[in-house]
Amino acid sequence: MSTGSFSPADLAALPKVEFAFPGALRDRLVAAILDGSKTSTTGLVVDFEHEGQPLPEVGRRSVVIDSASHPVAVIEVIEVRVVPLVQVDLAHAVDEGEGYASVAEWRAGHERFWHSDEMRAAMDNPGFTVDDRSMVVLQRFRMVADLR
Repeated sequence: MSTGSFSPADLAALPKVEFAFPGALRDRLVAAILDGSKTSTTGLVVDFEHEGQPLPEVGRRSVVIDSASHPVAVIEVIEVRVVPLVQVDLAHAVDEGEGYASVAEWRAGHERFWHSDEMRAAMDNPGFTVDDRSMVVLQRFRMVADLR
C-alpha cells in the first residue's frame, strides 16, 4: 500500500488519530495496523465526550500517528457500533490485533488501560472506572494508505 493520491495538503486536512498513549503500547498497536492484523479498536463514549470529540462515523478517514508524532498510515472507518461493555464480542476482540483469545482476556487488558494512572489523569478523574454498563464505541477500519 502506498500514499496513493494523498498530497501533503490532503494529509494535513485529515484528523489525527492516536492509539493509546505514546510508548510501547502505541508502538505495538501501530505496528499491528501497519501489518494488517489490527482492524478494530474500542473507545469509551465518556472519553469522546470528555475530549469534546464527536463519535466516529463510517467513511471517516484519519491519519494514524506513531509515538514520535509521525503520520504513518491513513485509515477509514467502515463500521461503528455503540454498545455496553458487556456486549463486546469475540470477533471484535480478536480483530483488535493484540492476540486476545477470549473476550475475558480482551476485557482484562482494556480495563488495565482504562484504569491506568495515565487514563485517569486524561479523564481528570483519579477514581475513573468502567463496568458492564459503560458504553463503548467499537470501530472497524481499513488501512487505505501506508505513509512510511
